[in-house]
Amino acid sequence: MKTVPIISAEKAASLVKDGDVILGGGFGMTGNPVNIIHELAKTKTKDLTFIANNVGEPNMGGGRLLNNGQLKKMIGSFFTSNREAVLAAQEGRVDYELLPQGTLAEAIRAGGAGIGGFYTPTSAGTLIAEGRETKMLNGKEQVFIEGIRGNVAIIRAWKADTAGNLQYRMTEQNFNRAMATAADIVIAEVQEIVPNGEIDPNEIHTPGCFVDYLVERKLTEEDLGSSASVGSSKVMDEKRMNMAKRAFAELKKGDVVNLGIGIPTLVADLIKPEDGIILHTENGMLGVGPEPKDGGGAMHYPVNAGKVPVTALPGSSYFDSADSFAMIRGGHIDVAIMGGLEVDAQGNLANWSVPGKPLLGVGGAMDLASGAKKLIITLRHTDRDGGSKVVENCTLPITDFNCVDMLITELAVFKFIDGQLTLIEILPGSTLEEVRKKTEAKFVELLPNV
Repeated sequence: MKTVPIISAEKAASLVKDGDVILGGGFGMTGNPVNIIHELAKTKTKDLTFIANNVGEPNMGGGRLLNNGQLKKMIGSFFTSNREAVLAAQEGRVDYELLPQGTLAEAIRAGGAGIGGFYTPTSAGTLIAEGRETKMLNGKEQVFIEGIRGNVAIIRAWKADTAGNLQYRMTEQNFNRAMATAADIVIAEVQEIVPNGEIDPNEIHTPGCFVDYLVERKLTEEDLGSSASVGSSKVMDEKRMNMAKRAFAELKKGDVVNLGIGIPTLVADLIKPEDGIILHTENGMLGVGPEPKDGGGAMHYPVNAGKVPVTALPGSSYFDSADSFAMIRGGHIDVAIMGGLEVDAQGNLANWSVPGKPLLGVGGAMDLASGAKKLIITLRHTDRDGGSKVVENCTLPITDFNCVDMLITELAVFKFIDGQLTLIEILPGSTLEEVRKKTEAKFVELLPNV
């Protein structure tokens, strides 16, 4: 059995050269090789292309490379979690490329498997797909995505043996597993290195043949950023809870459900074990439980897609981001409940970008909108200026087309029946007259006893 060199974080950072393409593991700061990245930030290495789900957090992880001016380009899914990255992109100080989260994960997996590229329906017809080759397959427009490889992959695992076999912990697989296959040099930062044979072969997630160097560095709570403790800061008021309760009423026993951030997260608080509803989070977990009651953070608990620590219910499972989005695109998610910025009369959804605002990242929204069997959108009926968010035609960048099955606002519930926006219910505190007045889109009324 081979022996993989064990080196220092400083030595690992020195392996990165000017102009390299770097794959950086992690989802937020969870499973993030923060110690090596911070050592890289102490060097003069420059003109780097940094590929990761997001560019760390402000002055943490990839965020520190950004602030140092070491990045020439960033490629990722959700820059919004680091306002400094958004500002740098919008001001033109760094080049950037946005990919849907599942597309990014699959592109890395393809690159690691020696596959030149693939077609996906995710993002077809949207701004994200502009300039890319498209093709009609199985009656759907699909976008060609090239496989991604890097010069150096810097990843994080929980345990390694001296042969380089890696074991991940909880939701820390995320992008790490695919990235471990997709670079010329793979460096794994790990919590613990043990002798060969101490990791059961059944519990090895990344075989040692992919790994070139090991760095043993203990993780601390300070390395976890916003996931270090429970802090979802859920906004709960009567109108938001009414929307969450109405969305919950659509769920059936045995449903596999993905909840977006914002109002959809309130649905999780309504689910009881006897309901038999299985929550999925796109960063790699099935069977999501409530937030920890002891206030513990990602040092001891998995995190959800909002980077909030959660608990694992009996029967839960963990996997990586590529497998997670295979579940989504493959039609294995029964219901997705997401927030929105606009929904129009054709069932088109806009929920990822507002020109001029500090938003830059589509995350998993495009994959979920096109892949879930049923899509429920929750949004405020009007914006701060009183303008309708239920519009005749979306004016904001589209997430996906003809994808919305149900729309729930604080005023009303709409379904798309035979392709028509149809009002089916007035929520407490509202009236039909108010709904008519505040809805720009034309709709059919199908109310009981009216």
